[in-house]
Amino acid sequence: MARALLRLQRYFRRKPVRFFSFIILYLTAGSLVFLHASFTSQTAASASGWGGGGRDPLAPEAASAAAAGGAGLPAGRGFGLIGRVFRESRRPAQRYGPARPKPAAVPREAPERGGRGGDYTSSWNRALKGRAAKDPEEGRAKYVGCYIDDIQKRALRGASFFDYRKMTVFRCQDNCAERGYLYAGLEFGAECFCGHKIQAPNSSEADCNMDCKGEKGNVCGGANRLSIYRLELSQESARRYGSAIFKGCFRRPDNVTLALPAGSTIANMSVDKCVDLCTEKEFSLAVLSGERCLCGFPTPRFTLHEREDEELCLHRCPGEEFESCGTEDYFLVYQTQVQDNRCMDRRFLPTRSKHLVALASFPGAGNTWARHLIELATGFYTGSYYFDGSLYNKGFKGERDHWRSGRTVCIKTHESGKKEIEAFDSGILMIRNPYKALMAEFNRKYGGHIGFASQAHWKGKEWPEFVKNYAPWWASHTLDWLRYGKRVHVVHFEELKGDLFARLKSMVLFLGLEVSEDRLLCVEGQKDGSFKRSGLRKLEYDPYTPEMRAAIDGLVRTVDGALRGRKLPGVPEEYRPR
Repeated sequence: MARALLRLQRYFRRKPVRFFSFIILYLTAGSLVFLHASFTSQTAASASGWGGGGRDPLAPEAASAAAAGGAGLPAGRGFGLIGRVFRESRRPAQRYGPARPKPAAVPREAPERGGRGGDYTSSWNRALKGRAAKDPEEGRAKYVGCYIDDIQKRALRGASFFDYRKMTVFRCQDNCAERGYLYAGLEFGAECFCGHKIQAPNSSEADCNMDCKGEKGNVCGGANRLSIYRLELSQESARRYGSAIFKGCFRRPDNVTLALPAGSTIANMSVDKCVDLCTEKEFSLAVLSGERCLCGFPTPRFTLHEREDEELCLHRCPGEEFESCGTEDYFLVYQTQVQDNRCMDRRFLPTRSKHLVALASFPGAGNTWARHLIELATGFYTGSYYFDGSLYNKGFKGERDHWRSGRTVCIKTHESGKKEIEAFDSGILMIRNPYKALMAEFNRKYGGHIGFASQAHWKGKEWPEFVKNYAPWWASHTLDWLRYGKRVHVVHFEELKGDLFARLKSMVLFLGLEVSEDRLLCVEGQKDGSFKRSGLRKLEYDPYTPEMRAAIDGLVRTVDGALRGRKLPGVPEEYRPR
């Protein structure tokens, strides 16, 4: 025995052999730890489920169900440690909708019987009992359930849009809310549908099993299945009839044939029939005049600027007891979903300009919106002092040009220093209510161009620090442009919003371009663009403290005085301190 031990001692004294022996022992010990962790992970998962509730998502039953829905999860369970790491790394962030369905816990049900064209709005899915409600702080939209969708007869028959890269639950909800719809539905991970009622039967929750393309971990329907939400709006939305926007009651134009070139007499006239006719004929306006349906676009002959009392248009539709169809002298007008293409063409300036015009504003004061309006009204791209890839991808092609290129009609900038301002030959200065501008920029900073800051940001230290630093900048930005700007045209955001035609016309004239009234009227019909936040997540409390308001009111007075000192109108009444 002693001799054997002596030989073993001599063996380990040989350095190369000893080194490799230790390596082998180390790997063996690691393998034992790995196997032990795998066994422990599988035992714990089968006993308690993923995240403390429900079945392990990698269980064979869930895997097979997910694979049937296209998720393609692996059926094997051999690597328990990898499974545990996966579970720990997939802690859900903020939940904007219902938790991912658990196929093993929700039995598959056959779709309810009934006709395809009925109203299934009140047909709530029984599988929803016991599901956690949506976090009230994250918005005001209630999850309804998973519904069948047929491409021939849609469950939600209003507006729709697709984004196969960045679709999220809130993006769909916001777009439908902004357009005044009651319901928003997501399908196939990337498709969003809006409507006023659900016209299809509901389905099993297991059928809505696809992640949102832009929001992994949240469900956006499935194949021919819609995850539907009811929108509880906090703001007054546009009045609608189905997918058409109600524009109002207007006096008959002088020359109806030229103003509204298409039309037809319809038996049993209804709003729906007229809207369908004008949509089919590809006109953006559906105009009801008794039993006559007229179609066209806004033109100088029929501008839709002078609305009449709706009482003058009260005349019951022959085909619908509770609808009005206008009269021979007073027309009821609806805007269809047809896009008015008269102002959609845009290009770079034909010859490079040596005159650089700034579109200057404090962040959050509507610069991107103003760019959208200017591009539609003039037909030329706007540029930027910066580069924002998301804006470029949304159609602002001048975003990629150097700001001195001379190919764009004006250049977005938030700069306010003397040197930066004097680099421009003239400028349009956008000013907005500081209370609204600060909140808009805070939302952009923490939620993106059309996103929203979370409640944690509003109620945490970020908001007071933001107001402290940014509020003085709101004032100094305007003061610097009034002081150093060579030729400045002031536009107040609130006045542009309230009188778009006249204010936008003055901006086009300041740019030295010819005004096309047809283009301006076209802009009015699609003024919002792609970067307007809806009021779906409007704060239910005032984020400004009395100390913040006192400081901001002082800044407003300073700016008001500076404007009047330049012989310009002061700040609008909306935010002038009382």
